[in-house]
Amino acid sequence: MPVATQKADYYEVLGVAKEASPEEIKRAYRQAAMKHHPDRNKGDADAERKFKEAAEAYEVLSDPEKRGRYDRYGHAGLGGVAGHDFSHMRPDDIFSVFGDIFGDIFEMPFGGRRSDRGVDLQTEIVLSLADVAKETERSIEFTRSDFCDRCGGKGAEPGTKVDSCKTCGGYGQVERTSGMGFFSTRIVTVCPDCRGQGSRFSKACKDCKGSGRTPKRRVVSIKVPAGVQDGQVIRLRGEGEPADTGSTRGDLHCYIRVEQHPFLQRHGNDLLCDVPISFTQAALGTKLEVPTLDGREEVTIPAGTQHGEMFRLSGKGLPDMRSRKPGHQVVRVLIEIPQRLNSHQQELLRQFAKTEDRNVMPESRGFIDKLKDFWSHLG
Repeated sequence: MPVATQKADYYEVLGVAKEASPEEIKRAYRQAAMKHHPDRNKGDADAERKFKEAAEAYEVLSDPEKRGRYDRYGHAGLGGVAGHDFSHMRPDDIFSVFGDIFGDIFEMPFGGRRSDRGVDLQTEIVLSLADVAKETERSIEFTRSDFCDRCGGKGAEPGTKVDSCKTCGGYGQVERTSGMGFFSTRIVTVCPDCRGQGSRFSKACKDCKGSGRTPKRRVVSIKVPAGVQDGQVIRLRGEGEPADTGSTRGDLHCYIRVEQHPFLQRHGNDLLCDVPISFTQAALGTKLEVPTLDGREEVTIPAGTQHGEMFRLSGKGLPDMRSRKPGHQVVRVLIEIPQRLNSHQQELLRQFAKTEDRNVMPESRGFIDKLKDFWSHLG
């Protein structure tokens, strides 16, 4: 009767404690996968087994639900929810499952296949606050590296025989080992002979000089929604550069930059407008014309207005991106005190000062009462 093989403890496989953080588990798996990958241990069946064990351990411990079951009940608690059967998978396929955690140097599997991920591009769209107040359509012109029309991206002059590159075997990449022994690192680079094309030819394309790519101007139209915020990104899928295999294109990321308005400051969907007035206007009241995104708006300033008081213009702000509900514009009055007075103005103010009853003014009375209480506590 065959003896059942007992599975190793997942924490021991990765060499981490049971209290290890997700980042520690991720780092441990990365190190184990690099160490035991079959390409680095040619013909070593034990290394391949450890590589697959590490992948299985990481799949469980990186998932909060699976890890919780495993912590409570061990392997029996997984009950068929562990996911992939890594013991029957090829190492390269396992590597592709978790390829996102290995960084740029391991963007492709160790086997050296060419990338099928397109290249993203970015550009900037400059808007005014008035543009933000409504949906805006913009035409964007940019240059991207694209497949050569003459050779179809192959790099060879049409009619020229194309052979697989002998240096890289058609993969477009070569690898070298840096360091020695346990501390050695495998580095994948572009093949110097075919420059990543994976093929060689006797005559290069006249248009692209053998690169397979040429710069092309492109114009696209984009709709910018009303209420967009400064710094937001609008993504146009498939408008980036093509992948090596031509299977996909990257995206175009359009970064929004909203120019400053000479009078209006944005606060979310609301707008703030600071308006300076004289102390006589504040005391006697006045009417002001203030700028809005729609033009001019008259605001009544009542007599006795204090410095920093705010007045709201309903619906004069910016629309919310989701609800389309408009914000408000707030007018804040800033009372300016004249720095120079002529003799007549000074005399008029002295006469006015004699008529002031500071004991009955609300703000002054409150301040004086607090000051008296403060002095009394000091003794």
